[in-house]
Parts: sequence; C-alpha cells; structure tokens
Amino acid sequence: MSINQPLDNLSDMAVFARVAEVGSFSGAARQLGLTPSAVSRQVARLEDVLRVRLLERTTRKLRLTQAGSAALTRCQAMVAAAREVMALSDTQSATPRGLLRITIPEAFAQQVVHPLMPAFLARYPEVDVQLIITDRTVDLYEEAVDLAIRITDAPPPGLAGRPLMPSPHLVCASPHYLATRGTPAHPHDLAQHSCLYLGADDRDRNWRFQKNGGVVTVRVSGRYVADHSDVRLDGALQHLGIASLPGFTATRALQSGQLVRVLPDWLHLTDYAGTAWLLYPPNRYLAAKLRAWIDFVVAGLTPPLV
Repeated sequence: MSINQPLDNLSDMAVFARVAEVGSFSGAARQLGLTPSAVSRQVARLEDVLRVRLLERTTRKLRLTQAGSAALTRCQAMVAAAREVMALSDTQSATPRGLLRITIPEAFAQQVVHPLMPAFLARYPEVDVQLIITDRTVDLYEEAVDLAIRITDAPPPGLAGRPLMPSPHLVCASPHYLATRGTPAHPHDLAQHSCLYLGADDRDRNWRFQKNGGVVTVRVSGRYVADHSDVRLDGALQHLGIASLPGFTATRALQSGQLVRVLPDWLHLTDYAGTAWLLYPPNRYLAAKLRAWIDFVVAGLTPPLV
C-alpha cells in the first residue's frame, strides 16, 4: 500500500462512517448530498482497499461486520478530528462570532449568569447565546452543547474544565424573625424554629453542620417547604423562617442586611453545595466566542459570602 493510500481514502472513510451511523445507503446519501449508487461505490472501494467486508448487506438493513465495527470507531475519530481542524478558523478568529449553547442549573442561570448577559451581548454583537436552563445532566456530545456549568465537588470524567466559583449553602434568616423567635446558638436549637428547606427528599430535613472536625445533624421542620431557592429566599425575607440557601442566592440580601447568617461559625453540609465548574469536551479547541464568554463571566462574578 502506498504511503499516500490512507489520504486517498479519507472521503471513503467518512462516507462509510455516515452509512454505518444512519443504517442505510439511501439515508446517508440524502444527508451527504450524493446518490445512493455513489455512496455504495465509495464503501465498496474502501472494502477493496482494506480487503475486508465492512457491511453485511440485506434487502432490509445493513449490519456491521466485526471488522466494520473496528473500522467505524476509527473512522468516526477521523471525522471528529477533521471537524476540530475546521474549527481552528473560529478558534483563531480575532472577532468572536456564532452561536453559543450553554447548559446551566436553573437557580445559577437566573441569579448569576443571566444578569451578566445584556452587557455581554452588547460587547460582542456577533455572538448569540442560547442558555439551556435545566437541572438535569445534559450530554454535551449528544446535544451539541458547547459548555456546561455544574455544581459539584467531583467533576465527571471525560470532560475538561475549570472551577468557576465556590457554591456553599448558608443558613439565613431576617433580623425581624430572629428578634421575634430568638437566634440559634447551636444547630440543635434549629429544631425549635420554623425552617425553610427543600423538601425534594425526606433527607432534606436532616440539616448537617460541621465544626472543629465534629458533625452535628438536626432534623428540622417548618410550615413552608419549597424546592426552589428563590422561593425560600423570599420566604426568609418575609420572616417565615430560617432558610438553607445557596450562597449566590443569599449574597445580595446578606450584603443589604435584609438577611443575616445563622450559625456562621458552623459549616452547613449538604449534597447541593460544592463548586460551580465550567465543563467542556476535552481536546477541543476553545472557539473565540467561548473564550470571550468564559472570560466575561469570570470577570463579572461576585463571589458569594462565606
């Protein structure tokens, strides 16, 4: 085989990968803008070069052979690498442009990211931003998403990223509520108070606190339960009780004095706390539009009070 032979068959490899993914010659032909006979010829040519059968053809469907399965993995990697090369033009572009698709948890999107977007869009008029606001875990590959923000202490394997900001949970109440009901001096005192907790799971009533290496758990109760941090924030501002809130949710009210921290010497432990991470597929060149968005958001963040 000539050393140039693999280069001569790159197009055939890409066509074979599309046929295998779609499951038919006609379907691949429609997507590629070719005729079914042309697609069939390219796959046959690749089989002739490799001297193996890649697809078992029947009247109803195509089935990958063992050799075809092995070839498909490598051909898909080749197509992905080609897309990365083509993305270099966008990566090196001096002017950020194009559509950004970013998935973000609901509360973080509303309270942290959205307030920054009008200024970002004004600074970068050629960039469009689509925020996919959801608390579910979005597959960045399957849904063609450029970047995810997730709050976790354990970034998932298979993604690259950087920590954006800490996201602790704080226990807060209004000065009016505390003046009326008293200020807890120990986590166990919370059992005598009206507490605003998530309620998504019965375990959300078990508030845990850590101090000097020791952990204390207290089971709280209250007349108002809500699994949205904005609702719990407003409930605390309306003097309805002591709320467990993400730091980014409570920051402004704490800064203004509308809320004060309860048990500030204790670390509030919860599965909902962690670090907000910027996550994206590894080995992917960051396009200028994505670099601009990340830099802008990082510069505009106000760290939560801790």
